[in-house]
Amino acid sequence: MRNRQPASVSNPQKESAADQIDVIEQMALLTEKADTIIKKAQAKGASQVEVGVGKDLGLSVQVRNQDVETLEYNRDNSFGITVYFGQQKGTASTSDLSNDALNDALDAACNIAKYTQADPFSGLADASLMATHKIDLDLDHPMGINADKALELALACEKSGLAGSPKIAQSEGASFSSHRNIRCYANSHGFSAAVPSTRHSMSCVLISKDSIGMQRDYWYSICRDPNQLETAQAIGEHAARRVVARLGGRKLTTRKAPVLMVPEIARGLVGNLCSAIRGSSLYRKSSFLLDSLDKKLFPDFVQFDERPLMPAGLASSWFDNEGLATCDRAIVEQGELKTYLLDSYSARRLKMEPTGHAGGVHNVLVKPQTQNFDQLVKQMNCGLVVTEVMGHGVNLVTGDFSRGAAGFWVENGEIQHFVEEITIAANLKDMFANLVAIGNDLDNRSSIITGSWLLEEMMIAGQ
Repeated sequence: MRNRQPASVSNPQKESAADQIDVIEQMALLTEKADTIIKKAQAKGASQVEVGVGKDLGLSVQVRNQDVETLEYNRDNSFGITVYFGQQKGTASTSDLSNDALNDALDAACNIAKYTQADPFSGLADASLMATHKIDLDLDHPMGINADKALELALACEKSGLAGSPKIAQSEGASFSSHRNIRCYANSHGFSAAVPSTRHSMSCVLISKDSIGMQRDYWYSICRDPNQLETAQAIGEHAARRVVARLGGRKLTTRKAPVLMVPEIARGLVGNLCSAIRGSSLYRKSSFLLDSLDKKLFPDFVQFDERPLMPAGLASSWFDNEGLATCDRAIVEQGELKTYLLDSYSARRLKMEPTGHAGGVHNVLVKPQTQNFDQLVKQMNCGLVVTEVMGHGVNLVTGDFSRGAAGFWVENGEIQHFVEEITIAANLKDMFANLVAIGNDLDNRSSIITGSWLLEEMMIAGQ
């Protein structure tokens, strides 16, 4: 996987230069279609127009027990148009990029607008806020892979996992996928941009068995640049170690105890925070963080920074879904909430300025402290390491958090055994306020990058 030379996904025999020319042609074509539809909408009387176009090309393979289960090649298109006649809004979409289909979508959007009620907060973001400086964020790294090579990688990943331990009973499969996307957005303010990007991933899911029963676990790697993917052997071996560690599981009696959430679980709490401070949650008054701007939510050491311009980031972008410029900003600083996440509509509803978050947040980096995972386990001394959560038990209106969980019980600063069939519960405000430490074991496989979180106490419901 290392030092692979990028080439075209659609034709692995092409040189990378030829592949880039094809991307440039596709970007120009999509931009032209978007501009044409905007002009036609204006000719029909639309006062404002915006268009989003996407093209995705990908290859995915799934194997199970060293046999091919699925092999998929996709070439998908999407075209969405929104028109405003004053403050009446109409939206239509299609996956057909032919001129006739686009004209039909435009007609549909215009007809829908005629029957919608005027909304005084609707409309494009202000023209003065449009992004003007295009930035290459190093998002496009085509792998030049064909079906045979994708299959080879998935088989090698699963083989490595199956060989990891005699306690592994079977595989639930290994997969490899490589996708390339072109995203285009344009509006009647004159903003127009098209950006190519890639995403590659590999995963392995295994089942282990002992006299008590069977356990399931997995591991995966995902990135923009295939040179940054973990090797097939490493992913399989990691999945094997994880699934074998779950054997010999026990149950717990109900108690309160400290909880250490591994990075994959901790980033879910960051996602809960971001959902609660979105403009749509705030103006609907459906958030437990209403009126929390500049309020203390976390201890002083906590810092969340948004980095939308991070090279090769999984959520990097120099413009949001309305064409507004993105920028680095502190979301939480010294424990205080420093911003809401607003698009132009929610900003108008809240009588605030938009923050460039139409479409979501872009790369949240949670500042780590000096402790690694093992040191956090020792610091916790006695408590629960949570490695898996289940269900959707998060109420963003009240902040109540209650989810099924599994993990490892710790005593005297050392992991003792796997535990399952438990529920962990608390209120998110209390969880945030009682955060004890953030580890330096950063997980980069997401747009939210954090280490493990050590929480002072949660209710653990068991037997």
